[in-house]
Amino acid sequence: MQEGISWLDSLQTRGIRPGLENIGRLMAALGNPQDSLRIIHVAGSDGKGSVCCLLESIMMQSELNVGLFNSPHFLKINECIRINGKDIDDDSLNEILLKVKGASESSGIECTNFEALTAASFLAFSEMDVDIAIVEVGMGGRLDSTNIVRPEVTVINNVSLEHTAFLGDTIEKIASEKAGIMKHCVPCITINDGDALRVIEERASEVECPLISIDPNNIKIVSNSENGLVFEYMGNGYTVGLPGSFQARNAAVAIEAAHALKCDHISDETISEGLKKAHWPYRMEKLKDYPIILDVTHTKKGAEYLKKDIAEIYGKVTLVTAMLDDKDLDGVAKLLSEIAVRVYVSSPNSPRAASSERLAGHYRKYHNDVTVYPTVGDAIDAALKNDGMILVTGSFRTAEDCLRWLRRM
Repeated sequence: MQEGISWLDSLQTRGIRPGLENIGRLMAALGNPQDSLRIIHVAGSDGKGSVCCLLESIMMQSELNVGLFNSPHFLKINECIRINGKDIDDDSLNEILLKVKGASESSGIECTNFEALTAASFLAFSEMDVDIAIVEVGMGGRLDSTNIVRPEVTVINNVSLEHTAFLGDTIEKIASEKAGIMKHCVPCITINDGDALRVIEERASEVECPLISIDPNNIKIVSNSENGLVFEYMGNGYTVGLPGSFQARNAAVAIEAAHALKCDHISDETISEGLKKAHWPYRMEKLKDYPIILDVTHTKKGAEYLKKDIAEIYGKVTLVTAMLDDKDLDGVAKLLSEIAVRVYVSSPNSPRAASSERLAGHYRKYHNDVTVYPTVGDAIDAALKNDGMILVTGSFRTAEDCLRWLRRM
């Protein structure tokens, strides 16, 4: 492993430290490259990665040089920094990280892994002269390292219970943290309702931020298949290259964010073409050569849509699942039990993992055929002995475990 990448990996022992002081000092030591970027800043519990992907595709179809920072990765850290749809290469990433390492050490800043990665993304986008940078919040918003930026557009996608140890244990508290990315006079796009929308509206009033609130009733699904969906929004028809009805909501958010950017290169035609050509892996994706649907759904709201889409497209499935401990385990279990012929439970390879027995306990309240396996790979091996489709879902780390199982096959 190269020195810069190895250094970044070593920082994982420093854990999660929300706050902007460290990242502010680190970016100053690097010359504040983020200040030269045109940025769309994207927060939310569900679908923020998909919104980023759709926006990236729209920018590429608009012939703009686009950078995308998103997390977490699946197999390689390079996935987190993309230029025009391609992961940053090892040599470029290593060179950027060595500069971040030097700034950290010369300034006496003990940065976390995510702070260093965030700084690397901003430096990479600046040095590669991107026209637009799409920046996904890591966790929450208000105290997230990415919130050092001054964006031209902000997005707050659906808010659900997640990261409760850091963000709070109610929708209102979590929405307040995510609303922390809103800035004075910077337009914000949201598709929330209820308590979350009320919090976002209050914040918009406080900071005098133009708020564009999307009404889901203006979205109509025309068709939904494993290859994508067709929908109508505000009287216009669109095709999205991502499967799942929830992607219509994400696409509506991306459409409004693209319009709010006020860029001459972006047109109705490039928006439409960008949505059609978008690809975002492991969001209800059917794996080639295997009867496996791989997905990263990890919230109750996401599970509501996943349940509906799987039932509509595939019918009943064998469910292989593993989740992180700070999620709504019971809420997800109740919903996904309804589409499962049988449930195979494990624990993902993560220090934040929910124990397999704890997760299985939730599923046993709603399903009478629940089996625990030592690893996600073991659960998949067992699932393949049955007929029918297999849904593997629960977290990014569950998807990673599935991909590592696939590499061994």
